[in-house]
Amino acid sequence: MRVYETARDYCVLPGMHIVARIDGRNFTKLTKEVHKFEAPFDIKFTDYMIETAKHLMKCGFRIIYGYTQSDEISLLFHPEENTFGRKVRKINSILAGEASAKFTSLLGDIGCFDCRVSELPNIEVVIDYFRWRQADAHRNSLNAHCYWALRRKGFSAIDATNYLSNKTVSDKNEFLSNEGINYNDLPLWQRRGVGLYWKDFVIKGYNPIEKKKVEATRRDIKVDFNLPLGDEYSFLISAIIDGQKYA
Repeated sequence: MRVYETARDYCVLPGMHIVARIDGRNFTKLTKEVHKFEAPFDIKFTDYMIETAKHLMKCGFRIIYGYTQSDEISLLFHPEENTFGRKVRKINSILAGEASAKFTSLLGDIGCFDCRVSELPNIEVVIDYFRWRQADAHRNSLNAHCYWALRRKGFSAIDATNYLSNKTVSDKNEFLSNEGINYNDLPLWQRRGVGLYWKDFVIKGYNPIEKKKVEATRRDIKVDFNLPLGDEYSFLISAIIDGQKYA
């Protein structure tokens, strides 16, 4: 019977960079109707997504960079990661399951995620991927602030959506400005998403035997709420890959 389980197994080829994207399933209903998180952004929900991303970065795979915006998480694997022989079905099922379990424990209600794997041929495409997701975060953020501003003015969901359907980025910024909202003054994490990467931290302590202060280095995840844009963001991703490649 084993052959029926494994006949279609697919493994990511050596030398290919692995990025997994984990998405919430039916999260619009979960967050807007069932639990009614604050719109357009809720810091508690963002904290849940960050904690879920941190959990995934520690759940058995070597993950060197995480990125989260809205109800999605993207994870960049170490270039030499070979857990489970790089089987796609293992990566998808484990990350979707771990994300669902962690988020559910935080929310106190069932939150389900799916997962998909991208196989990227070089660092330049990896950088393009994360710049793509950051651009998506910016677009989603701008639309969300406009949409909920319209809803507060009494627009129905359909009317608000139709109103924004043909508006340019400039139009949307002007609309928010007229509503007293300067989009560029909003927190960066709302406009650019949140990055997570490993960093060495110096921990200060006290040695009671030698009766003196001591320092130790611990490696943990840094949560970056102030991600840069453009070439600076490309440099950050490249530096993370270079710094982790042979760790």
